[in-house]
Amino acid sequence: MTVVHSRKLSLIGLVIAMAAVLFIGAPAADAAPPNEDVNWSTCFRDVGAAFGVGYECSVVNLPLDYDRPNGATIGISVVRLPATDQANKIGSIFLNPGGPGGSGVEFALFYGPFAEFVWGPEVRARFDIVGFDPRGIGRSTALKCFGNLGQAVQVFSPFAWPETPDELALWAAGETLLDDQCNQRGNKVLEHMSTANVARDLDRLRAAVGDEQLTYVGLSYGTFLGVTYVNLFPDNVRSVIVDGVLDPVAWSNVEADIPFSTRLRSDEGAAETLDRFFELCDTAAPGNCALAPNSADRYEAIYDQLKANPIVFEDPFSGETFLIDHRELVGQSLGALYDPYSYYFLALMVAELEAFASPADIGFAMDRLAEKNGLVAKRGFPRYPNFVEGFPAVACEDTNNPADYASWVAAGNQAEADFGYFGQLWTWASGVCAPWSSVDGDAYHGPYDADTSNPVLVIGNLYDPATRYEGAQTVRGLLPNSGLLTVDVPGHTSLGLSGCAGFISGQYLLDPSVASAVDGFTCPAEFNPFDLVAESDGGEGFQIGLRARLLPEIAYRP
Repeated sequence: MTVVHSRKLSLIGLVIAMAAVLFIGAPAADAAPPNEDVNWSTCFRDVGAAFGVGYECSVVNLPLDYDRPNGATIGISVVRLPATDQANKIGSIFLNPGGPGGSGVEFALFYGPFAEFVWGPEVRARFDIVGFDPRGIGRSTALKCFGNLGQAVQVFSPFAWPETPDELALWAAGETLLDDQCNQRGNKVLEHMSTANVARDLDRLRAAVGDEQLTYVGLSYGTFLGVTYVNLFPDNVRSVIVDGVLDPVAWSNVEADIPFSTRLRSDEGAAETLDRFFELCDTAAPGNCALAPNSADRYEAIYDQLKANPIVFEDPFSGETFLIDHRELVGQSLGALYDPYSYYFLALMVAELEAFASPADIGFAMDRLAEKNGLVAKRGFPRYPNFVEGFPAVACEDTNNPADYASWVAAGNQAEADFGYFGQLWTWASGVCAPWSSVDGDAYHGPYDADTSNPVLVIGNLYDPATRYEGAQTVRGLLPNSGLLTVDVPGHTSLGLSGCAGFISGQYLLDPSVASAVDGFTCPAEFNPFDLVAESDGGEGFQIGLRARLLPEIAYRP
């Protein structure tokens, strides 16, 4: 079992572990003949047997460059879980879990059998559930800039963000290496990976499975794919859910005077979510939060102490010792804030640090938190996961950014002054875009205000540490035919957290008019996560377990 620590990896590095947790064998995209047919064949028999379902796979060849639709093609890997009531099937639900660079194939494999518990049995009965790996990602024709994963991880620096000139030089060297390797070794897909081109692929896939209009669920970055699609193909919208919404105007970042990850203001969303963590900790039942009382003050004290004097902890599996500093604390905290069922374990870890526990005890607490966060690669890396290349090839080609690291330094310092702990981390999440030189001339930068044929359902958590609630408000304001569902739950996206949001999503998938009916409605808080996890003796209840299993696939995490 390998524990991934935030001191070793930047944004892309952490997500490699999540995107690769279940990267198991599948048909190779390059093996398909040139066509746009979906020729389904049985696949993933072992996974299907474990869940009592049957999967089907295909590879669909689509244009590399939509400006030359009869030119070169690329293979898009697709998996589906057929509807259980084929006689009354409505269509297909296409899924994207985020990233950019997350695998829709992986997500469909492990979410599909449980969709009925979130969206209701009728949804599972009447829709095929379809996942696809976007162009350049995973099992589709993939961008590969290194020979193997061991070479790829040389890109990463041993800290979450640079604080000294020497650290900045090391950081820049790794990211420049990535850009150089992609320019030298990257394949034909390199300059065609923008979200707009994925949206064009998605429309071809919709037609290939026989659906007149698209039914789609996008999470995290997948919301930008959804918003891009509905603006490029507004007449082809049946039901589109965007959950954990990226502000598309901030993502496109046309002004480019600050990094796009700074303009998104995820740092502000993370700060508000941490404040909510403190509130829930201090109001939990006695003994259920290890940081209560005065959790905010105690957290600040240990942050200051670690910044002045890092302490040692020990990996419980390898026996290797490491230093934990304030940056490691922030990285671990942000990961935990994605999932309220991890709050209990974050409090325990911080309490161990506060108590100057032994290196082994601190290491055990960090490992337990990492496992709850989905950062333990239980199956290792049986094939090459290309998240190292995939993230910047989409994010940096989608967005406009400054061209020098001095802009990241200034933006990070200002963000830290304005929003505290997470300002630097979220600013440097996009540092790879400083040297990135590849451009996709077909990227889409708006407008984002199309009047769609059916209403779009926009879902935003009030406390989301990655895609803050204001992103959902922005999209609701831009799309005239949409409805905003607010969720009073902390965490990244509502999936697996809110029974209310899950039920409404299921009803909307069956009947698109539901989006307008729920516009302005708020799903209330359903639990205090400290009490729920404490009472479940470690959090192995179905809802907690499902969320823990899904979270690694929702990939937008530094």
